Amino acid sequence: MKNKLNMLALLLCGSLAFYSCDSADNGAARQVRVEEQEEIVQAPAFNADTAYALVEKQVNFGPRVPNTAEHYAAGEWIVEKLEEYGAEVKEQKFQMQAYDGTTLNLRNIIASYNPGAANRVLLAAHWDTRPIADKDENEPNTPIAGANDGGSGVGVLLEIARTIHEAQQKPDVGVDIIFFDGEDYGQPDDSGMPYKDDTWCLGSQYWSKNKHVPNYRANYGILLDMVGAENARFAREGHSMQFAREVVNKVWKAGNRIGYSDYFKYENAPAIIDDHYYVNRLGNIRMIDIIEYNMSNPDDYFGPYHHRHSDNMDVISKNTLKAVGQTVLHVLYNE
Repeated sequence: MKNKLNMLALLLCGSLAFYSCDSADNGAARQVRVEEQEEIVQAPAFNADTAYALVEKQVNFGPRVPNTAEHYAAGEWIVEKLEEYGAEVKEQKFQMQAYDGTTLNLRNIIASYNPGAANRVLLAAHWDTRPIADKDENEPNTPIAGANDGGSGVGVLLEIARTIHEAQQKPDVGVDIIFFDGEDYGQPDDSGMPYKDDTWCLGSQYWSKNKHVPNYRANYGILLDMVGAENARFAREGHSMQFAREVVNKVWKAGNRIGYSDYFKYENAPAIIDDHYYVNRLGNIRMIDIIEYNMSNPDDYFGPYHHRHSDNMDVISKNTLKAVGQTVLHVLYNE
């Protein structure tokens, strides 16, 4: 997945400032910055403390590696929380073969709000964790805690679900939240085995070919991956720009508008293979990826904790969780 960068897909974007010519009373034209006058809907407050606790709860289960008791228990807890938060919940239980021949028992968990609405927005994250710490010099063959890589996206989406459920005013669109399984069981670079295609993102591959509702459609989707680390930076990922540039613009504009310009950077990043890639290519739904990608750190764009044992609660920041969660809520409530 995030080890495999498609460097050819780094897309160039033009200026994000928009101008128009207004006429003065004397008829002379002048160049002015256009400020859109659309009415802004105030979204409910995203509670970063609750989101942090939801991430911590996942970490306390232990690594959520498919075929383990910890994975099963965490999945049961996610279903329980979604039902508590008033969602219509469905599960997809299926088996897929990993790159090393292991048969994985997987399940995608889908929560729906306002299921009868024709206009829908799809939110997603993966809930499994990496079975090996392949970037770590210490114990590289043991699983990681996955506080950021896995836990943060789930924590933010669960808090969004709770917020929508408890809010007096609901979004004007239907909202579906999918927790994809088997995202992080992909083939490591040093596996010693011949390279195989499509070993990452098994849950999104399955869902994209077997949607939970026949002929399911969404206006667009937003994937959250590694969205909780201290001082995280989110560049505009290449496949997101290729398939859904206008959605990227919508989300980045929202983040900057409500005060999170330190996180949502107007910088372009290489394309990566993540769950959104398969939702776009196989599921035919435009989906973007909000994923940590710090262009100023060429040694490790995904952070020094990526696929390492240091991906624990010490790296999680309530400020980052707040920035992402509040931005996504703002987008939902202004559809």
